[in-house]
This record gives sequence, structure tokens and C-alpha cells, in this order.
Amino acid sequence: PNPNNRIPHDFALWKFDPAHLMQWDAPWGRGFPGWHIECSAMSMKYLGETFDIHTGGEDGIFPHHESEIAQSEGATGKPFVRFWLHVRFLLVDGRKMSKSLGNFHTAKDLFEMGYSGRVLRYALMSSHYRQSLNFTLDGLDAAKAAIERMETFVLTMNEAAGVSDDPEVEEALSGAEKRFIEAMDDDVNVSAALGVVFDFIRALNRGRPGQAQGQRAAALMHRFDEVLGVLDVGRAKEIPDDVLDMVRRRQQARDRKDYAAADSLRDAVRDRGYVIEDTPSGPRVRPVK
Repeated sequence: PNPNNRIPHDFALWKFDPAHLMQWDAPWGRGFPGWHIECSAMSMKYLGETFDIHTGGEDGIFPHHESEIAQSEGATGKPFVRFWLHVRFLLVDGRKMSKSLGNFHTAKDLFEMGYSGRVLRYALMSSHYRQSLNFTLDGLDAAKAAIERMETFVLTMNEAAGVSDDPEVEEALSGAEKRFIEAMDDDVNVSAALGVVFDFIRALNRGRPGQAQGQRAAALMHRFDEVLGVLDVGRAKEIPDDVLDMVRRRQQARDRKDYAAADSLRDAVRDRGYVIEDTPSGPRVRPVK
């Protein structure tokens, strides 16, 4: 214990160490601020004496955040933060991530492996922030497949050509946004909100949406994505002419039952970074994520 502390377990607001790089003259001696007071000072400078949301990892609850509260409210007499959001630790393949174990991935590593930032974002937010997330490459592959399913759904809904509205589709359309908002309002429960999204996709895929319903469904998916931030449907329209030509020639080969030529053209399209999906209205091509 520091002999200058009246109570030994109190934390230091101002610290003294002649070897420390940063030093300031102060009424109580030359030194530097403790790390707890640094955060209170920065918070109050930019957010005010009381602000709404303070986030951090679960390891910051004690002593760091407790100390922030004590010193900030002691200085102002006002509530410091209204809501605290503490994220649980990230696990990798079931074990705590650490340099000593060598079981960590940088974002750069994952990008070089072919995963996009959107896939990483989806994987990290798929579990509630107060639950530990077990991060695996299989989980990234599942995130990639989930995004592809969402994007395919938007494209399908934009192409809906039914002339009359389906009552079951209308029921799904009317309640999905309300359920999504309720999930997000429940302590930012993104995993539950994603459940609403895929329930909505299943309901629409079972039905026969009219053209207007399809447009509304696609618009609602974009509304969901204002929160999720993972869709990039516009990329599907940027298909090179030579790829489109191969898609047309493949369809011609299929029509004349030359399946060997059709398979070869499909593989050539895949090698160019695109995948062909056969639908009742004809082939659709999109980038491989």
C-alpha cells in the first residue's frame, strides 16, 4: 500500500513516477493522471458530465468502471452514465483468445483468407453481447452463407411477378418490422432480431408474393440492414459482359441438353468469381462472397 493513502485500497487519481514519460506540474506535485481519471476527463470533455451509454469489455467492470463512477460522481454530484453495456470475452475454438496460445486472428488475416468485412461483422454480432462468442472459421462460413441467403432473397423479391397479393405473405409483412424493433429494444438483442429476419424470409419463400408485396419485402430487408449493415445487393448488378455471355451460352447448352458443355461453362463462371442460380424465371448470376 502507498503510505500516502488514507485508505489502502483507494485508487490513485494522480500518480508520481519520475521515470514516467509524461509529467505535468499540479498543485499536488509533479506527476500524471491515473488511468481511471483519464477516461472520466475524456468522457466529460466530449460527452458531458452525464451521458447515456458507456461500453466496454467485462474485464473493465472492476476496477476501471467502478472507479470512473466513483470519481466522476464525486466531482459533479450527478449521475455519470445511464446505461453500461459490457461485452463478454471472445473465445476462439472454445478457448480464451491469447497471444501465448497463438489462437487469434487479425482482421487482415481473415481478409486475406477471402472473408469480407461484412462477413466478419455478421459473425461478431450474431451472439448477444452479454454472451461469450466462440469464434471459429466454420462460424465465418455460416455467416457468409447467411448473408448470401439474405441477398438472394432481396433479388428474388425484386423479381416477384405475381398479380395478386398472398394473404399469408401480407400477414408476414405486417408484423416483421415490429418484431425486429422489439428484439433490438430488448437490450440490443441482435441474435433475436436475426431470428426475426430469417423467419420473415422463410414465410415469404413459402408464399406467392405479388409484385407489390415483393417490392415491400425487399424494401423491408433494406430497412433491417440499416441496423445490420451486411447487405451489398448492388454488387449483383455489376456483372462483366463476358460472364453474362457465358451464362447465356450455358443456358443454350442446357436447352439442347448438352449438359457437359453447360457444366463446363458453369465452372468457368465460378472461376471468374460468380455463381449461377437456376430459377423458374431463368438463370441468375451473382458474385461469390
